[in-house]
Amino acid sequence: MAQDGESRNAATTTKAVPKQQKAQLNEDDSTGKTTIASAVVQKIAGISTQEVSGVYQLGGDVARTIGAIRERIPGSGTASTSGVSVEVGEKQAAIDLDVVVEYGARIVDVARAIRRNVITNIEQLTGLEVMEVNIEVNDVHIPGEEEETTSRVE
Repeated sequence: MAQDGESRNAATTTKAVPKQQKAQLNEDDSTGKTTIASAVVQKIAGISTQEVSGVYQLGGDVARTIGAIRERIPGSGTASTSGVSVEVGEKQAAIDLDVVVEYGARIVDVARAIRRNVITNIEQLTGLEVMEVNIEVNDVHIPGEEEETTSRVE
């Protein structure tokens, strides 16, 4: 039993080191403080989601329509944050995503890959701990099917 306790302590020690490094990135010190805006986390989450194979688009019907309109207005930003909402604290973040998946892609695998990619990128790029990534798959894209939102906007 002593060996089990020792191996648990060793595993705990190994896991504690990265968390301490993350916390140090956001702690106050004598040289200043780093604050990460929620828009930064939102963009990283959007790009990380779009990188996953099987993801067709971010956002629900309304978000996609608004995103299509915003893309046509110069200086209004990109639609990479459409369908992404975040909650950012000093050390932690939570992400909610609305996605459209390609027909034929296994939704469970796509969701797992999205979570892994979003968590990895946000934690590596910002030092924030990602508490949760909630994914709502609100549509399936069928190749060759025209979207109504695009034809109404044009």
